[in-house]
Amino acid sequence: MNETVLQIKDLEKTFSSKNESLTILKNLSLSVGRGESCVIAGMSGSGKSTLLNIIAGLEEATSGAVIFNGQEISGMDEDSLAAWRKKNLGMVFQFHHLLKDFTALENVFLPVYMATGDRNSARKRALELLEEVGLKDRVDHLPSELSGGERQRVAVARSLANDPELILADEPTGNLDPANSSLIGNLLFDMAHRHSKTLILVTHDMNLAKKGSSLYLLENASLVKKDGDTL
Repeated sequence: MNETVLQIKDLEKTFSSKNESLTILKNLSLSVGRGESCVIAGMSGSGKSTLLNIIAGLEEATSGAVIFNGQEISGMDEDSLAAWRKKNLGMVFQFHHLLKDFTALENVFLPVYMATGDRNSARKRALELLEEVGLKDRVDHLPSELSGGERQRVAVARSLANDPELILADEPTGNLDPANSSLIGNLLFDMAHRHSKTLILVTHDMNLAKKGSSLYLLENASLVKKDGDTL
């Protein structure tokens, strides 16, 4: 197995209210190797997005640890987490979350510029990434002028903009029709492989789930290793 990039140890997440508590992740452990495309599949409401948010430092676990390249990120303060995400993390969401008043080029340009402060290199990288995802002729279009599939392709390009080591994808095809869903799924795996990125993708789409290099099913608050042929 490749060198471990991300390690999750004994993770637990419990939501508590006045009258009850609900544990959606329990004693969950996972190791992801460098360059691996790890897919976590499961039904809606199984805790997949919560797990991804904990990995990204956007939510706190009740207990357990998230370790990235040997450094525990689950204990970082907000400023440290923000700096860590800026340097190491790219994200693709179910809804593209593009800035509506900015063109496709500007949406990809901004993360690079914020990371480097170099306007020329940021523009060059943004143009290269948009060309890679097949949007060379759409760079000056606003999100409202793009189709759903095109908007998600911009989101894929943006996730690579800051040259992160880790990409997290949360139901990246969940808002698309079958044809675009297949296109975006293939594109995301291809781009991660081409740029030697570690990808963790969560989905309820079992056809998409089978495309990863490793596959886990999240059920009963725990991860179960699966073979794509058995789904």
